[in-house]
Amino acid sequence: MLYPYKFTPTLVERVWGGNALEHYGKPVPPGKRIGESWEISDRDDVQSVIANGPDKGKTLRQQIETHGAELLGSAVVGRVPSRGENANNVRFPLLIKLLDARERLSLQVHPPPAVAAKLKGEPKTEMWYVLEADQDAHLIAGLRRGVNAADFMRSLEGAADSGSPIDYVHRFQVLPGDVFFVPSGRLHAIDAGVVLVEIQQNSDTTYRVYDWGRVGLDGKPRQLHVRESLVCIDFKDYEPKKQRPMVERKGVNGLWRLVECEYFHVHRLDIVNAWLDRTDDSTFHIISCISGALGLLTPDGKEERLNVGEFVLLPAALGFYTLTPLAENTRALKSYVPTGK
Repeated sequence: MLYPYKFTPTLVERVWGGNALEHYGKPVPPGKRIGESWEISDRDDVQSVIANGPDKGKTLRQQIETHGAELLGSAVVGRVPSRGENANNVRFPLLIKLLDARERLSLQVHPPPAVAAKLKGEPKTEMWYVLEADQDAHLIAGLRRGVNAADFMRSLEGAADSGSPIDYVHRFQVLPGDVFFVPSGRLHAIDAGVVLVEIQQNSDTTYRVYDWGRVGLDGKPRQLHVRESLVCIDFKDYEPKKQRPMVERKGVNGLWRLVECEYFHVHRLDIVNAWLDRTDDSTFHIISCISGALGLLTPDGKEERLNVGEFVLLPAALGFYTLTPLAENTRALKSYVPTGK
């Protein structure tokens, strides 16, 4: 029988990382700069391993190959091509991470579908939900209004009269609870002093166009992908705004529609009283606790506790479930793949 799956996170050291993910229950090794915690991943090099229940120790991919549509949902399996003869051998469509940026990330872009295959990469659209932000924390996205491709390229080349690339990008202040959408082709970077949830297409293709003159963990300059980046950047993407979520009241509870795109829907749930929900065989749900503490009651009467920073995958075949607040100010993110209904 399928049940809610928790996974053992995979911690990734980054030159821009730190130790803030300790506050979210992650076992950050002393002296390591952990920038990313991969919470749910179906990549060849990072396979999430189940941490609870009778299937503990199995990988997400093994569960998909065994259960297929029961786990992912009929609509998800129907839209993702299978790999090989096994019809259930499809890739999990999302990649879920926690990020800790103690330093600014590289200025980067992800390839749009129209050019990804030509560059031998994978398209990626993502969204950010800000959990922590220092007093003067910022995000970078898009270009300043009026900047053109030639201006930006001259700054990359270090032309004496062009200034730095930071002079040409849109940089704006963020606060905890802010939401930002990053479609493929959007130039972006996370500035220093931010912890966030990143929900994205299952892709690991990132092209760095500028890295602020720093070196990597090995003491050498990190690889740049200027040619690829310039092909991918949308040079008409001027000064994009933070998301303005729509709220729906469900009694004293609240549902905030944060991002709804063709690849994923992400809602924030403000849980004051019991919240009844269900998967409907068409798609899975991912629930993550972002404040307070959360109880998850399944149809067989079993309960899981989710603390801040914990994620659980609810199979499409699970059916009804109930979320209950176990602390004040309990909030959760609910993510799923839209079914087109």
